Amino acid sequence: MRTALDTNILPPLWSGEPSAAGIPAQLERIRSEGALVVCGPVFVELAAHPAVDAPVVEEFLREMSVSVDFDLGEDIWRLAAATFSAYAVRRRRSGGGPPKRLLVDFIVASHATLTADRLMTRDADRYRQDFPNLRLI
Repeated sequence: MRTALDTNILPPLWSGEPSAAGIPAQLERIRSEGALVVCGPVFVELAAHPAVDAPVVEEFLREMSVSVDFDLGEDIWRLAAATFSAYAVRRRRSGGGPPKRLLVDFIVASHATLTADRLMTRDADRYRQDFPNLRLI
């Protein structure tokens, strides 16, 4: 079982947010079921957190046994393009104006869909409509 992690999973640990209390145990349980992975865009977002920098993120991920997929294949980019385009069309047709969701969300979900068995996120509602077949934790 391979689990992709969304960007919003790890920063609460660095910020000491109250919501972080259950994250280590949940990560340990998920790691006991298989590999943990983040895609390159998640690594970039993590490195922008004010409490860390890229070397700290790399060490943290290494200590947590989380691998980083820096090389995203063409299939991931094509799925992200198709789902983001469908979202943008849906948003414009609804009268909601230009897209508000970040493109990186579509890349993260496309990566999880094509290379992992599930995605661990603190924002499951963000992914449900555009990735209905993606298993979410």
